[in-house]
Amino acid sequence: MPKSIYVGNIPFSASEEDLRSLFGQYGEVLSVKFINDRETGRFRGFGFVEMDDASAKEAIDALNGKEVSGRALRINEAQERQPRPRRDY
Repeated sequence: MPKSIYVGNIPFSASEEDLRSLFGQYGEVLSVKFINDRETGRFRGFGFVEMDDASAKEAIDALNGKEVSGRALRINEAQERQPRPRRDY
C-alpha cells in the first residue's frame, strides 16, 4: 500500500525529478508533487512523495534532516488534511 511522505524545506532550485532521484535510492517512487501557491502559482517549498510502506519508512529515517543545497529537509509521514471550516459570506 502506498504511503505519502511530507517533504518540507525543499530548496526553491530543486525539481520534482531531483526529489524522485533522492528518494529513489530507497525504493520505487510512485509519485512526486510540489505544492504551489493558489494565487501566485509559485512553489511554496514543500511537497509530497508517494512510496510503498517499507521504502517510505527507510527513506524517512535516512533523509530527515539531510542538507540539500544548504537547506535541511524536514521529512515525515504525511497526515490527513483536516477539514477547513466553511466561510459563508
